[in-house]
Amino acid sequence: MLSLPESKINDFFAQIGAKENLYIPVDNTSGKANFEKWESGKTLSKALKTVRSAKDFFFPKAENLVNLKLEGKHVTVEDPRKELEDFVVFGVRACDAKSFDIVDAVYLNMTPVDSYYKNRRDHGTVITLACTEPAQTCFCSAYKIDAANPAGDVSAWLCDGTYYFKANTPKGEKLLKDVASSLSEKDDAAVSKQQEETRKKCDALPFAKLDLSKWQGKDMLKIFNSKIWDDLSATCLGCGTCTYVCPTCMCFDIRDFDTGKGVKQFRCWDSCMYSDFTQMAAANPRLSQKERFRQRFMHKLVYYPMAHEDNWQCVGCGRCLESCPIHMNIVKVVKAYNESESDGGNK
Repeated sequence: MLSLPESKINDFFAQIGAKENLYIPVDNTSGKANFEKWESGKTLSKALKTVRSAKDFFFPKAENLVNLKLEGKHVTVEDPRKELEDFVVFGVRACDAKSFDIVDAVYLNMTPVDSYYKNRRDHGTVITLACTEPAQTCFCSAYKIDAANPAGDVSAWLCDGTYYFKANTPKGEKLLKDVASSLSEKDDAAVSKQQEETRKKCDALPFAKLDLSKWQGKDMLKIFNSKIWDDLSATCLGCGTCTYVCPTCMCFDIRDFDTGKGVKQFRCWDSCMYSDFTQMAAANPRLSQKERFRQRFMHKLVYYPMAHEDNWQCVGCGRCLESCPIHMNIVKVVKAYNESESDGGNK
């Protein structure tokens, strides 16, 4: 396996950054990590995960879709997109790497393909980094995600002061070939040992054995009509924090802005927790917070799996557990329904 001393990681970054834009997790002034463009002097964060996921690189919070220019009665339609430069994202965790598959299933694998999203996916190379100290809020193993063996174009492990790299795709092979002068071959015994230790830690986490067996598409109406939604949604603020930190949420709104000389159309992230998310000219089919709350979790645990070969729309990253101001999250929802079923559906 290809290896690099940890002390040489900035040289490794410099080699990549000389050819492509490179983004790494960097601590901000409050001690939280976010992805930033690498430049000399920036230090790789040791945080387990970033506040927002790497989804931002492929599905940005806001993007200009089209411009309309008005000249008298003549309208000119302009595509504002420019050819993207290749870029590399380093330090993506296994849960976030899995989230790309979930979003790809909608924006790449369905018709029509989202060309804006595809353009970014085509130009981006993802280097994942295996976890060694999962947090108490992590539950990726409940979704059969292996934190010790992340996917991505290149998988990386940091073991006893040495980085190890393995290419998984042609893009990954090209990247490692371009930086081959920095790397050397080394036995992967340390990686195997670390993987075994990490898996034991993941298995011991509080939510590792989260029971998802009762969340089946065949029981869609039963779950939809469950009594749990009244109690669980009662304290929800509808703030949308959970959707904005979630690596698999992909809903958006499209807004037009009058520039005085035309119109700029933007796609912006939206949240099913907002009261105007389903507002239409004639009516709003989800008038209550209960209906909006239920929609979010039904989509992740029932609707998406029904449409995508039983794959969940959650990766167990734990961001919603850490971010919700009232401590409501998908784990509580799953457990509440499971308990109600154990009680004969009376709770």
